[in-house]
Amino acid sequence: MILTVTLNTALDVTYRLPEVRRHGSNRVREVTRQAGGKGVNVARVLAALGQDAVVTGLAGGATGRAVRADLAAAGLHDELVEVAGETRCTVAVAEDTDTTVYLEPGPVVSPAEWRHFLAHYERLLPGAAVAVLSGSLPRGLPDDAYRLLVERAGAHGVPALLDADGPALLHGLPAGPAVVKPNTDELAAATGVQDPLEGAELLRAAGAGAVVASLGPDGLLACTADGRWRARPPGPLPGNPTGAGDSAVAALALGLATGTAWPDRLRQAVALSAATVLAPRAGRFDAGAYDRLLTLVRVGEIEPAHPQGEPCP
Repeated sequence: MILTVTLNTALDVTYRLPEVRRHGSNRVREVTRQAGGKGVNVARVLAALGQDAVVTGLAGGATGRAVRADLAAAGLHDELVEVAGETRCTVAVAEDTDTTVYLEPGPVVSPAEWRHFLAHYERLLPGAAVAVLSGSLPRGLPDDAYRLLVERAGAHGVPALLDADGPALLHGLPAGPAVVKPNTDELAAATGVQDPLEGAELLRAAGAGAVVASLGPDGLLACTADGRWRARPPGPLPGNPTGAGDSAVAALALGLATGTAWPDRLRQAVALSAATVLAPRAGRFDAGAYDRLLTLVRVGEIEPAHPQGEPCP
């Protein structure tokens, strides 16, 4: 079982229309609503791949009930913990050529609710092969929330994959997550350097076992104890990139659980991410495109050029 943790769950609302008229009225062509948050998307992809995934995290209010109803309708294993505050909505405005996303902040979580979640999380860990820790922290949680979750997973012998940014990422590194997956902007913000390879090595020096940096349409860059690789899709793909990074995390988590060699793990992650761009909603992917892209993704090893840098501050 792969345990996915979404501390700031959401109800994802997507408006589709050909083009947005700024400062005017817009008729929406299609509206979809589904349970969301990065870890929920990861679990949805894993389930579509035939894997056993469990969703935990925090949810509350009428929006939280809508999230849980959608999880049940999708057949996903719901182990969310109830909080008093209202779960957030996220709104994606998907035009034919672009997507704009609006993110609500989410509930304020009390110290008692956080303690209750930690106890629940510990009860789930013994059955997990990997713990995936994804997304933003709701208000009220400490900046080192992910550090605690990585440490508790490690105490149970469960490797953690951390997909976060800002202080949540930096505080989590000393606990030694097996993999962290920032995008280029998050990597630059965390390290203060613009070169993704240099930045990834800095995060490894700060405690991450491996760093897989998302380069958007240019694929993935991986710095690991076994080597460094670039994985590239065959070319740019039209579609909605929302959730593509979560699909890459799903593939990386599955590779971590099964011990798949890094080049194959990255090939699967890039192919699955690209196949998600071709699908209409986050947490979905075009299965036929995924199979086809697996044969087209190019993975090349990067030769060592210099020693690791200094740890991040």
